[in-house]
Amino acid sequence: MVKCFFFIDFYPSLTNDCTSPLRLLLSICCSLELIKMMPFKELVEALRFGCTSSFWRMTLHWTYSLVFSYINLLTQTMFTQKSVYHQCVVSPLPPITSDKRLPICIITGATSGLGAAAALALSKKGFYVVLAGRSSHKLSKVMSDIRSQSEEEVQLKAFEVDTSSFSSIMRFKESLEQWLLESDMHPSIQLLINNAGIYALTSRLTTEGHHDQMMGTNYIGPFSLTQVLLPFLKNSPVPSRVINITSFTHRNVSSFQADKETVSGKCLSKFKHYPCAEIYEYSKLCMLLFSYELHRQLQGSGSQGVSVIGVDPGLVKTNIMREVPWCIRQLAFIVLQFLGFLQSPELGVSAVIDAALAPPETSGLYFFGGNGRTVESSALSYNMKLSRELWETSCDIFQDSLLNYSKVSVSSEKVD
Repeated sequence: MVKCFFFIDFYPSLTNDCTSPLRLLLSICCSLELIKMMPFKELVEALRFGCTSSFWRMTLHWTYSLVFSYINLLTQTMFTQKSVYHQCVVSPLPPITSDKRLPICIITGATSGLGAAAALALSKKGFYVVLAGRSSHKLSKVMSDIRSQSEEEVQLKAFEVDTSSFSSIMRFKESLEQWLLESDMHPSIQLLINNAGIYALTSRLTTEGHHDQMMGTNYIGPFSLTQVLLPFLKNSPVPSRVINITSFTHRNVSSFQADKETVSGKCLSKFKHYPCAEIYEYSKLCMLLFSYELHRQLQGSGSQGVSVIGVDPGLVKTNIMREVPWCIRQLAFIVLQFLGFLQSPELGVSAVIDAALAPPETSGLYFFGGNGRTVESSALSYNMKLSRELWETSCDIFQDSLLNYSKVSVSSEKVD
C-alpha cells in the first residue's frame, strides 16, 4: 500500500491526470490494499450491501441516468438554439439609511460539500450569506474557512437547524425574524437554496416520528421551510428566488403515487429491506415536481417577483454517501473520476451559482452541466396532474405539522 502511494506521489508526471489509466490502476491497487486491512465486520457489511437491489440500482441505473443527462446536454448544444443564461450582477437592496444593504441568501446543508462551496462563492458575489446546518461546530468552521479564503470582508451568519424536524424549522424562522429585527435589516430574504439532503441505508423516522427521515430531510423539510419563508421572499423589494437542489437520479422513477403514505414514507414498513436508492430517487423527483408547481402557483397569483429553479449539480464528491460502506464508496469514486463524471464541490457548485444569478425569466427551468445551461428533466417531472396532487398532499402534511407544533407550543407554555 505504501509503495502504491509513494509511486503516485514520486512520479506525478505519470499519474497526475485523473483520467490516466495508470493512476486508475494504482488507485484501485491502493484501495484493495486498504480493503485487506479493514475489520472483518466492515467487509461483511460491504458484501451485504453489494448484494442488495439498491446497490445495483445505484451502479447501473444511476450511471445510465447520468450519462443520459450529459448526452441530452450535448445533443441540445449541437442541434438546438437553446439559450445559455449568463450570470447577472448582484445589486444591493434599496438603502434605509445611507448604508447599502446586501441581499440575504439562506443555504441549508451548509456544513460541508456543495452548501459550503455555495456559501463561499455567493459571499464573494456580494450576498449576506446565512448558513443553516445541524452542527454549530461545523458551521463555525465553515465560516472561519470562508473568511480565510476571502480577500475582502464577507458577511456571514449561522443558524443551527435540522430540516427534517418541523419544530427546528419553526425555531429557525423565529430566530431569523428576530435577527433581522435586531440588526435593523429589511424583513425579507432574496435567495433560498434548499441544499440539505441525506442518503440513508436504513429506515428511521424524523425527530417528531411522523416521516421517513430521508423523505423528511430531502423533500418534506425543504417544502416546509419554503412555505415558512415564502412571506420573506415575497416581501423582498427586489426579485427573489428559490433554488431546489435535485438530481439526475429522478430520471429512474417511472411512476409515483403522491399520497400521504408514499410522500411521508410510511408505506415503507411493508418492505422487508429498506429501498434506499428508490426513496432517494423519489425525494429528488418530488423536489422537481415541487419546483415546477411552485413556479406555476407564483406566476398564477401575480407573485412574479419570486422565481423558482431546479438545479442538478451532477455527480459531486460530498459526504452524502457516508453511510455507504467505505470500500464500495472509494472504488466508485475512483472509477467515476477516471470516467470524468466525478466533480469536486468547487466545480459542481457552478450550476448552483449560475441558477442563483440567472435572469428572472429562468424561473421554472432545470439547470444542469454548468456554464448557464439548462436541459429537460424527465417526462414524469412535467406531469401537471401529479405535481398538483403532490402539492395538495404536501400542504396537508405541512398543515398537520403546523397543528402539532402549535399543540406542543401551547402545552409547553402551560407547563411554564
